Parts: sequence; C-alpha cells; structure tokens
Amino acid sequence: MTHSAPRRALLGLLALALVCAPFYGAWRYDEFRRSVTAQEDPPGPGPGGGPAAGAPAAGGGPGTAPVVLAYHDIARGSDSRYTVTPEAFDAQLAALAAAGYRTLSSEEFIAYLRGGPAPGPRSVFLTFDDGSHGLWVHADRILARYRMRAAAFLITRSVGSHRPYYLSWEEIGRMARSGRWDFEDHTRDLHRREAVDAAGNTSSALTGRLWLPGEGRRETAQEYGRRIERDLDRSIGDLTRHGLPRPRLFAYPFSESRGHAAALPAGRMLRAALAERFETALTNNSDRPLPAGRRAAAAGEVQRVEVTAATGTRDLLAAVEQWRSVSPAECPAPLTEPRRWRRGDRSGDGLGEFTGSGPYPGRTGYAAASYRPTGSADWNDYTVVARVGGLREAQNNAGVIVRDGSLVPLEVSLSHSYVRLREHRDGRWRETGRHTLTDAAEHRITITVTGDRTVVTVDGGKRIERAAGAAGGDAAGGIALSVRNGGPAGGWPRFTSLTVRPASGKAASSQR
Repeated sequence: MTHSAPRRALLGLLALALVCAPFYGAWRYDEFRRSVTAQEDPPGPGPGGGPAAGAPAAGGGPGTAPVVLAYHDIARGSDSRYTVTPEAFDAQLAALAAAGYRTLSSEEFIAYLRGGPAPGPRSVFLTFDDGSHGLWVHADRILARYRMRAAAFLITRSVGSHRPYYLSWEEIGRMARSGRWDFEDHTRDLHRREAVDAAGNTSSALTGRLWLPGEGRRETAQEYGRRIERDLDRSIGDLTRHGLPRPRLFAYPFSESRGHAAALPAGRMLRAALAERFETALTNNSDRPLPAGRRAAAAGEVQRVEVTAATGTRDLLAAVEQWRSVSPAECPAPLTEPRRWRRGDRSGDGLGEFTGSGPYPGRTGYAAASYRPTGSADWNDYTVVARVGGLREAQNNAGVIVRDGSLVPLEVSLSHSYVRLREHRDGRWRETGRHTLTDAAEHRITITVTGDRTVVTVDGGKRIERAAGAAGGDAAGGIALSVRNGGPAGGWPRFTSLTVRPASGKAASSQR
C-alpha cells in the first residue's frame, strides 16, 4: 500500500504523456513546416544527351580563371529585376553544362585566388546574395539536376525572419549537408541604407560613416571602424554557432565597395577589417575590371557578372565568354576582332577610326578602345608590335597603352617626329619621357611587358626602359589604343598592323 501513491502518480504522468503526445507531435510538425518549406521539382524534362553536367569541356586545354556569376533570388511571380525564374535558371545551367562549364566550391575558388593552378579550361563560381528561401525551394534541386554547386552569402540577422522570404537555419543546414552549397558572409545587420549627412543622403551602412542625428554629426572614423568590426565578427559567429564552416568570402551589400574612398581613413579601415577576416570580397561594380585572378587578388576584391531577370541564356553565355580569361598567345591579331574591343570614348563603335576606314567623330577629335579588358586583366608577359601610318607634323598622334586597367598603365604615343611616354598615377596622366625620332609619316613600335619592367623600341633602334612602379597583379593588364587628330589639315593617323605574342625568353631576360 505504501507504493500505491507513487505508482498512481507515474501512471498519471504516462497517461498525460499519451494524451499530450499527439498535440506535441502536431506542434513539432507545424514548427517544421514553418522552418522548412517544401521544395519544388525542377521545371522541364531535364538534361539532354549533351556533355556531363558540370564536367570540363571536351578536349581539355589550358586552365583559365573562373568567371564569377552573381544571382539573388530564384522565384516565380516577382516583379523584382533581381529575381530569376526557375525556368530561366534551369535553362542557364543547362546551357553552361552543354558548353562544358563546371562549377567550383568556395574552397576551389579560394585556392585559385591564393596562387593555385587554374581549375580548368571552363569554370564558373555561382554566388547568391542575401539568402532568400528561393534557393532552397527552387535552386537547390536545379543544381542537383546538373550536378552543380553554389555559394550563398547570408545576411545572418535576417535568417529565419520575414518568413518565408529568407531561409531558415534548418533549411541552411539541409543545404549544407547536401554538399551542393557553401555559406559565406554578407554582414549581420549592415545590408541597409542609412543617412550619412544632415541632408538625408544615404549610403550602405557598411561603407558609409553614418549620421548621428542626436549629436548633429557623422561618426568618427574610429566609431565607424568599431561598428563594422563588431558586425562582421557577429555575422561570422552566427554562421559558426550553427555548425557551418567559418566564412572565408565576403560580398558587399548592394555591391557598394570601398571604391575611390579606399584612400580615406574609413576606407582603409574597411579594407583592413575585411582582409583580416576574409580571403577576398566580391562586388558587381568596380572602377576597373577585376575578374578573378592575380589583379583581383592583389586588390582584395573580385568583380562578378550580375544575372538578372532580363538576362537571357544567350546573354549569359556571351557575358561568360567576354569575361573568360585569355592568354596573349590566343590573341595574335587584335585588329581582326572588332567585337572584342571596348570603346573608351563616346565617338562610336568598331575600329574604323583606328584602322583608317572611318567613320570619324569629326574632322578633329579623339578615339580610344581597350582590347578584351576583362579577358586580358592578368596579362603580364607579352610583346605588342604596332605600325602606325598617316602621321603628320604637330597635327596628330596615335598611342598604345600597355598594362591597361592596372594601377600603373603606360601609354606610348607616336607622332611624326617624337615618341612620348605617359604614366597614370594618382588619378592623372603624367608625361615621363619624350624622345625625338627621324621625321616620318610611319613608325613601328615594339613594347615588351614582363614583370615590373617595360621595354619600348621604336623603328628597331630607339630603346626606352621603364620600371612599372608596381608588381604582380597590381601591374597586370592588356592593351588599349588611341588616335587623335588635332587639326583639320592633319588627318587621322591609323594602325596599319597590330600583333600580340607572349614575351620571348630573350626579351624577358634582357630586362632582368
């Protein structure tokens, strides 16, 4: 009898558990449904009989730098320009797979940026900003269909909020365990715009020193530095506390990077804070081409190709091809590829102004164009030979720029009677040398770029050597052309030939 009371209590607890179990299970199921949205099957019939999805292009070939693609959300029924439909995303991955592109993991991408070998002849790094739930509902199964992978850059404070717009931690965990996804950093709470002055002008809360209305002033550089470091550290902690690897890549909110403000105290603080915590930062906008490679690694910033609702499959393939790195050996005759040039002026399209066929912007004027500015961004071992005709005394000139897009581009300008060298530093062009030539309407120049040295030879005789003032990726870049006619009676000069080749061993050794 002494044990009857405890037994009755135990039986009562068991009965209560049996009664409550269905309700607890229903509550847990409801919580699961709230945390894990149902996925949708990929659209369409699936891959055809083309190359294996994600496999290297047939025939192999030399490795090239990966092209980084920037997506945001994958969903239907959105009027946002940043939302791509599942059907469009599926078609884009199918086209990439058919063209022989494979996707990279964050680890493979970082290994390349740190100086490792190029991952293959054709590769892309798929990135998604913000962490919307369309990545789980739509993109995940489409990636699985093509055996591809991607990296999602999370605003960690938004995870699980505004459901179902943002991913939940439960969905992120499932995505990580699939092996298809890496998760990187997009700040914790700085993906917003805030006032930076009394007039209410706004900037990214990451890159701008905020206005403090209660004190009638902007943040000091020190206050700014402490704020951004605290946010970055908390975002990293959010990811690791949920069992994810420490993020090693960072994407700027709104792609507003430090840009021209890098020399200011706040800009230097941001660069130092990011460099201390991440391998590199990603942006969709830059003041010079920064495709993945040596130049981007030196800058600490990689530029991506943005994909929006307006990006068709052909548009995407064309953009990837444009950004694909090429070697000097692949580009022996640039003047025969007018579509590969990007004009640096507003005078027109094509190369007619440079080759003498016109049309011209007027009887006088200026024209400039860069050759494959993204594909040649990492050139640093090449020789360019140009022949310029139609030169007239004190009336016109033509220029070849080497290390184009680097921190230290060098322009070699030819006129009827002299050659002039100009270097671009501190935001302006400065003349660094001028040498007389035998008067002639045509001159031939050979420019060899190796490492931090540039050697210019004019008409096989006059030799000029220059140190670049920078090294490695900071000095890398391809070529650009310019032509100028300063007088109505002068006429326009023209490039009668232009060739590019890898720098010979002999040329390289003579510059050491």
